[in-house]
Amino acid sequence: MAALTRMASHSHHQISIYPGDTVILSASPIPGNEKAVSRNIDQLFKLGAKVIYESISGMHVSGHASQEELKLMISMVKPKYFIPVHGEYRMLMKHAELAGQVGIPRENIFVAEIGNVIEFTSHGAKLADNVTAGRVFIDGLGVGDIGSSVMKERSLLSQDGILIIMLALNRATNTMLAGPDVVTRGFVYVRESNLILDEVKALTRQTIARNFQNGINDTNLLQNRVRDAVSRHLYDKTKRHPMVIPIFQEV
Repeated sequence: MAALTRMASHSHHQISIYPGDTVILSASPIPGNEKAVSRNIDQLFKLGAKVIYESISGMHVSGHASQEELKLMISMVKPKYFIPVHGEYRMLMKHAELAGQVGIPRENIFVAEIGNVIEFTSHGAKLADNVTAGRVFIDGLGVGDIGSSVMKERSLLSQDGILIIMLALNRATNTMLAGPDVVTRGFVYVRESNLILDEVKALTRQTIARNFQNGINDTNLLQNRVRDAVSRHLYDKTKRHPMVIPIFQEV
């Protein structure tokens, strides 16, 4: 829709939209493009055009060939092998069925998925192997080293921020030597949230003291229990889920 976008923004060099013009959008937006299409429609209305679009008119013209057109194309090309591509798996299967209806041998039709390897030799073709395929994350100089867990953490950080609890523990006496100090980023405005942060500090002291009394002094376990207690408290108070990271230094 690049041309229509330029018309809507009055930046097209050859075509302009004037009050009274009619613009017909005969196709539904591609998933993911809905906002851009909506902006174009709004802009066209601002220019005074009458806009006819699918959601209010029921008008739709497919950009894809019909079954008979696909069968005609296969009959004209007469391929030895047929590999349907593009679309969901169910669409590939239906396309393969059409090829069978116009005479392509079943053994020469391959419905492949992402990662399948189709091997062609002098003896014919076959599904031979699988390779790792799909989306590859590129982050700075790293290629493919960002996994789903990292992306999930980034998503959590973008939504509710981060809260870090720092303190020093004396393992010999089971006491806190310093802290807890609390640092937040993207969670609350510190100057207006001193009460919440003071509650986090008090809850951290209580949780550690209770575990020490029960004979629990494993640092990893203490960090997990502080994380769980603080996360529950923050959700009860704010209905947010910041990433809580306890950092305990052993002395």
